[in-house]
Amino acid sequence: MSQFWCDYAWLGGDTATADVLIDVVDGRIAAVTAGTSQPPVATHLAGLTLPGLSNAHSHAFHRALRGRTQAVTGSFWTWRDQMYALAQSLTPDTYFDLARAVFGEMLLAGVTCVGEFHYLHHGEGGARYTDPNAMGVAVVAAAKAAGIRITLLDTCYLHGGIGIAPNEVQMRFSDGSAEAWAERASSLAPDDGARVGAAIHSVRAVDPASMSVVADWAAHRSAPLHAHVSEQHAENEQCRIAHGCTPTEVLSDAGAVNHRFTAVHATHLSDRDIALLGGSRSTICMCPTTERDLADGIGPTTRLRAAGTHISLGSDSHAVIDLFEEARAVELNERLSSNIRGSHTAATLLEAATLHGHRSLGWPDAGVIRTDAVADFVSVRLDSVRTAGAAAGSLLETAVFAASAADVHHVVVAGEVRVRDGAHVSFDVAAELGRTLRTVWEGA
Repeated sequence: MSQFWCDYAWLGGDTATADVLIDVVDGRIAAVTAGTSQPPVATHLAGLTLPGLSNAHSHAFHRALRGRTQAVTGSFWTWRDQMYALAQSLTPDTYFDLARAVFGEMLLAGVTCVGEFHYLHHGEGGARYTDPNAMGVAVVAAAKAAGIRITLLDTCYLHGGIGIAPNEVQMRFSDGSAEAWAERASSLAPDDGARVGAAIHSVRAVDPASMSVVADWAAHRSAPLHAHVSEQHAENEQCRIAHGCTPTEVLSDAGAVNHRFTAVHATHLSDRDIALLGGSRSTICMCPTTERDLADGIGPTTRLRAAGTHISLGSDSHAVIDLFEEARAVELNERLSSNIRGSHTAATLLEAATLHGHRSLGWPDAGVIRTDAVADFVSVRLDSVRTAGAAAGSLLETAVFAASAADVHHVVVAGEVRVRDGAHVSFDVAAELGRTLRTVWEGA
């Protein structure tokens, strides 16, 4: 057994609890005791301890674009061209190195579980590797090497647009048919630290009949199913022309929308879309730093939550990796849109960053600090220039609306310390990012 003693811990509800002892056995929380003194053998977790954060939507290789796409005027579509050029250059070996460094950055930010929306499957021009899952295997191996939990959301991507054949780069994403996608994805095996889910890239990339194949695959395995939904006005317009309805309606008709479904972005929705997503108890994954970076727009989070959806969070293209920034941006964007403060409380935003994100990725026993849950938690400093002077009664508000990833000092995954005093215990993340990004761009 190992023990961790917290100055304050968030055990649920609207406030933090003082002097909390967490007992861990075999990677799970064996007991949580509040109002106790620190045992001599316990690891002291200063500041505020939260359940591990869940990054529910990641494209790890997009991290290489950070700072390189800001120099010219453009849109999501011009950014996508730059992303395609990057995707063309990666191999299983370079992707392993890059993903390991990116997952290390996530751990430094307090992320203990990542949902990797993985569509970079094949070699140049669509050539299959000897192992058809070589790229996915590399990503999972990178997560294990970094020490982070992962749900590999193996993504079906068949078309270059509605009714359009994939271009040369998109051939790396495509299996040719949903049946071929299912055959390949079925050979991926989950284990203790890695789970496998499914994803439909978008209505642009997957036709309705193929969506049903993916939805059936996920349903047969009770696996999570994610999809990009209504990220752009142009996507909605193209969908209405081709199918006579919205992307959400297409996905619903294909059998994809249910309690295991997560709609990523969900930015431009109709009233009918919101009712479908809420009525099915779907999850919405908001990625505010990417949505504003790509000029996508502001999603209707208050209406979605009122309709019955759960909100989760993702860093998507990794313009930054900071789940505190993602969380507060949900509320601050809503303030800009509605002129009303306080539509989302600090507690509900923390639930989005922890509990709901984990559940959307198929980890129902994570994202909480309670007996029998997995022993993943993160501690945030309360003495930095951002958090100093925090009051005991408003620590959640301090974490969500003032703290940043830089304030994370300890991260525990399955009872093992992965980040200590703000540094990864196994490797220099910044140095690895610098090295791998140089290698990636030299090959691009």
